[in-house]
Amino acid sequence: MAERAVPARPAASPRRRRGFGFGAPGTSPGTLRDDVGGVARVVLKTYDDAGITTVEGPTPALCEAARAKGAKTWIDIAGRPDAALLRVLGDAFHLHSLALEDVQRPGAQRPKAESYGRTLFVVLNDVERRPDGRLEIEQVSLFLGDDFVVSVHDAEGEDPFEPVRRRLDSDANPMRKRGSDYLFYALVDVVVDRKFPFLEDFGDRLEMLETEMLADATRDSVVHIQEARRALHVLRRAIWPERDVVNALVRDDDPLIGAETRIFLRDCYDHAAQIIEILETYRETASSLMDIYVSSISNRLNDIMRVLTVIATIFMPLSFIASVYGMNFEHMPELKWYWAYPAIWVVFVAVAGAMLVWFRRRRFL
Repeated sequence: MAERAVPARPAASPRRRRGFGFGAPGTSPGTLRDDVGGVARVVLKTYDDAGITTVEGPTPALCEAARAKGAKTWIDIAGRPDAALLRVLGDAFHLHSLALEDVQRPGAQRPKAESYGRTLFVVLNDVERRPDGRLEIEQVSLFLGDDFVVSVHDAEGEDPFEPVRRRLDSDANPMRKRGSDYLFYALVDVVVDRKFPFLEDFGDRLEMLETEMLADATRDSVVHIQEARRALHVLRRAIWPERDVVNALVRDDDPLIGAETRIFLRDCYDHAAQIIEILETYRETASSLMDIYVSSISNRLNDIMRVLTVIATIFMPLSFIASVYGMNFEHMPELKWYWAYPAIWVVFVAVAGAMLVWFRRRRFL
């Protein structure tokens, strides 16, 4: 018996992997990947009361020299650092390998604050608007030590820390006279406050959608509502856990954060709580807009059905009269009458007009 050939399975269409950032199962904790890298810029700033020095692309020797100098240090990395750069930072500032591994896999971490003795590691969420209008969550990693801050953020889009960099470069700003914990607070604060412009934009969009729903709801309105709800969901994922992180920074007695800086962090916590309240209000508004759309479509359908019902009701007696005189039985009256045709039209118009007047008075129209 001949063996029947089995048809080959069609090749599966390529799918975009979610990219959670986790390594292979069983990988040793703290393992850094050499195949990851996309750093666009590395900036080292050393500052004290006397002044500030800025160097791009710091080397290991420069990092060690900056620490030995005794000045406060801020290293800002834009992009996704590779294993070599992370090892340099880990050796120079004694950063824990688990925290370095978390830096290398953005998207896999929830906002959190972890203490590693001599350093404090914090993960926050920043929100970026892509050219196509979509909102994406980008991870921001911060290290705080006695005299240094290391920040890592996404390289695409605008630099979230540019306002802090301008304040630090300004001679009139007192930031240089404060400790590294104040710079750390300033970075946390700017990440939290960057959500306010997005919420203001959503407030305007929701007002426009509400006006559109009440005036003339269309199928495109549903698409706009769903886009707004999806964007609000992205913001909620980014904002909600950050409040707990800022609260932990305020409540935990970490020696790296001074009492004066905690006062500023309390203000940052108030901002995070306010953002969540506004966000929840907008989410309820977006849900109510969908209810308004359904009600608007239902009312429009009811209006259409009411008009069609009135039209059908008007034509019912006219159809009855026409069907009676369409039987053409012998000896039927008016069949041979000269004025029968115009008379039947007068009857049609009179009956339809009387019914329209009656429907109008009954407010069916």
